[in-house]
Amino acid sequence: MTLSGAMTRRRRVRYTTVFCLLAAALFFLLVLNVNTGNVHISVGRILGIIFTRQGDPTEVDIIWKIRLPRLLMAAILGGALSVSGFLLQTFFENPIAGPFVLGISSGAKMVVALTMIWFLSRYAAVASAALIAAAFLGALLSMGFILLISRRVTHMASLLVAGIMIGYICTAVTEFVITFADDADIVNLHGWSQGSFSNMTWSNVGIAAGIVGAALVVTFLLSKPIGAFQLGEAYAQSMGVNIRLFRGLLILLSSLLSATVTAFAGPISFVGIAVPFLIKRALNTAKPIVVIPATFLGGAVFCTGCDLIARIAFAPTELNISTVTAVFGAPVVIFMMIRSRKRG
Repeated sequence: MTLSGAMTRRRRVRYTTVFCLLAAALFFLLVLNVNTGNVHISVGRILGIIFTRQGDPTEVDIIWKIRLPRLLMAAILGGALSVSGFLLQTFFENPIAGPFVLGISSGAKMVVALTMIWFLSRYAAVASAALIAAAFLGALLSMGFILLISRRVTHMASLLVAGIMIGYICTAVTEFVITFADDADIVNLHGWSQGSFSNMTWSNVGIAAGIVGAALVVTFLLSKPIGAFQLGEAYAQSMGVNIRLFRGLLILLSSLLSATVTAFAGPISFVGIAVPFLIKRALNTAKPIVVIPATFLGGAVFCTGCDLIARIAFAPTELNISTVTAVFGAPVVIFMMIRSRKRG
């Protein structure tokens, strides 16, 4: 066997191992999440309820109306947020770029909060489509500010600081309108603004799965241009990539993915930075055709695990999901910054 053949075989073994470990971890967490809660239900009864929908009516409702929708949304939205982070890191050519750090999630949160307050003061409810549209608009507004600043600031650290400041401003506006809102129907808005996978429905799951699924397909189809762009803008142009269109697609896809997460679960911190970094380290490659699906799986594992901790760590009190993701994600970001500093 030639040296190149041996290297290819080792890479394939490594990729297969990582994907198998991620799939096994996700399956384990799915089972554990369904089996864990304030009401104990045995595994046998859970399987019977899932496959037959028969059993004690209360247990059926707990599994089908509370635990399964929440679990699936944690997996879908966690994967979406991780892929969004990967796209932003590709766009800015920096591993520390992410929806939360750049203020994109905070911008989406601000517009969603304003939309919820406006709708709930006039109607009994607000449609999921309106929340997603509002989050997408907020994400694009924040991204627009970041792009304007990036034209005047060449150092990435300054751009990240600007993103953090935009995030603080959006968060301050959000907290202000929540504090002085009069409508009693928004009592749970403050909890949502801190990030939570609770109160999910099958309708939410269907909408999120449709949007995230479509965005992932388009992202996967962009694997070749992303790979070329990673080698430099000039190289991508020489390979026939329309840079302006490509950058626009990256902005739209990353904004749509992070907006969907924010619309349903609120802002979730550090997932979009930590997971792509860990996945690339595990795979020992940045090839998009491998990293994109692995990043989605990694995000699903990370968020389902953090959601489990958020539910059981201080039960019956539930932690905000961003609190848990920050505990595990922030050290990864600090390590990344120290590592990049040493390399510099």
